[in-house]
Amino acid sequence: MGHSQLEKQKTHERIVSLAARRLREEGLEGIGVADLMKEAGLTVGGFYKHFASRDELVAEAVQLAVQSQRRQLEEKGINPADIPLKDYAENYLSASHRDHCGEGCAYAALTADIARSGETVRTIATEGMRRNIETMTARMPQADAADARRNALIATCLMAGAVGLARVANDEALSDEILEAARSFMRELVEDDGK
Repeated sequence: MGHSQLEKQKTHERIVSLAARRLREEGLEGIGVADLMKEAGLTVGGFYKHFASRDELVAEAVQLAVQSQRRQLEEKGINPADIPLKDYAENYLSASHRDHCGEGCAYAALTADIARSGETVRTIATEGMRRNIETMTARMPQADAADARRNALIATCLMAGAVGLARVANDEALSDEILEAARSFMRELVEDDGK
C-alpha cells in the first residue's frame, strides 16, 4: 500500500472512530457530517473521499461501536468469553460505564436509534448481538445449554436496559439504585449456581 493510500486509510479509520464515539453520545441523528468533519480537523468536501453517503459512515461507525469492546480485549490477548460473569457484570453495570456512553456499549446507548434505522445498520447490530449473546452464554454457570442461553438473554437485556435507564434518570440516587439492583441480580445469578 502506498503512502497516500495508508494516510487515506488512517484518516478513514479516525473519522469512523470519532463517529462511533459521537453517535453513542448523541444518537444516530445527533451529529451532522459538517460537525464531525470539523471535529476531525477535515473539510466537509473531504468526507466524500471516504464515504459515498452519511448512511455508509453510520453503518461503519455502528459496526465499530458494536465491536469495540471485543476488539480492545482481543488486542490485549483476552478472550471476552474468559471474563468471569461476575467481573463482567460489575464492570458493565458501573457508574463509569453509565457516565461515559461514548466509550461504552452501543446497545445501551443506541437501542432505540438502531431499532428505527435502516436494514444495514439493524443487520450489523443483530450480528453483533448474536455474538454478544454467544459470549454471554459461555460465561453462564448453568450446565444445561438451553438454561445457559436463556439466562444469557435475560442478563444481556437486563444489563443493557439497566445502563440505559440509569442514564435516563436525572436523579443520581435513582440512577445508582438501578445499577446496584442489576449488579445484585447478576451476583445472585452467579451465586445460585455456586460460581
